[in-house]
Amino acid sequence: MIPPELAKKIRIIEITTRKIVNDVLAGEYESVFKGRGMEFDEVREYIPGDDIRSIDWNVTARTGHPYVKRYVEERELTVFFLVDLSASGAFGSVEKLKNEVAAEFCALLAFSAVKNNDKVGLILFTDKVERYIPPKKGTTHVLRVIRELLNFRAEAASTDIEQALDYLGKVTTKRAVVFLVSDFQAEGFEKSMRIISKKHDLVAVTITDPREIRLPDVGLIELEDAETGEIVLVDTSSPEVRRRYEHLGEEQLGRVMKLFNSMGVDHITVRTDRDYVPSLVQFFRLRERRL
Repeated sequence: MIPPELAKKIRIIEITTRKIVNDVLAGEYESVFKGRGMEFDEVREYIPGDDIRSIDWNVTARTGHPYVKRYVEERELTVFFLVDLSASGAFGSVEKLKNEVAAEFCALLAFSAVKNNDKVGLILFTDKVERYIPPKKGTTHVLRVIRELLNFRAEAASTDIEQALDYLGKVTTKRAVVFLVSDFQAEGFEKSMRIISKKHDLVAVTITDPREIRLPDVGLIELEDAETGEIVLVDTSSPEVRRRYEHLGEEQLGRVMKLFNSMGVDHITVRTDRDYVPSLVQFFRLRERRL
């Protein structure tokens, strides 16, 4: 049985997300991710005017008459969400935690996918793969994905993006659209990301909170690293401390963005204190223009 509070939260996300998909994202998702390949349909007799490059020479040789291969646009996609549920995601200085925003963001894309009859799969990870849900179609399946995103309690605290990407490479061989959702407070995943980005349509989604970039002037505070447990005492009344903290935060984000750009990996930045729908719409439109 689903707890009433969780069921209510899922229902709110479903209603809100469906409205955004229908009112704002109608056509955006399909125009960007649909028609990305061709699949073989049949062989038929050559008709004057057909492209001679499509002639099937094996069939032609067997029958003594020219035949051509016919292809149709591949419409069905598989969409995977690789979501980082390490301890650093259980942080939020505004209304919602980073993990909650990540769940809503994935729900929005998942309903966009199911509206277009695509399959949706999910991999939840920390420093190991904690849960794998194979791709399926349908609203019922998407609601299960949302439930897992909201309710799953991870066993580990730290992050290993490389392991999650390697796992994806093992469970799927068919090209998929992959949304890697994380705060990317990890290292050593560059090689795996490069490999996956060549096999799949990889989109990196960075989840950030404003307090990870800027500190308010509130005097002495203790900051704890959620993944290592390390605690440090910080004097936020010092302008130099706040400036240094901001510099380190922006430097971290800049390093990640530079990495994505060097690999040609599309990326979306999602903040817990801002509406993520405009960022997603902008991503769709910029990508469509580029394609």
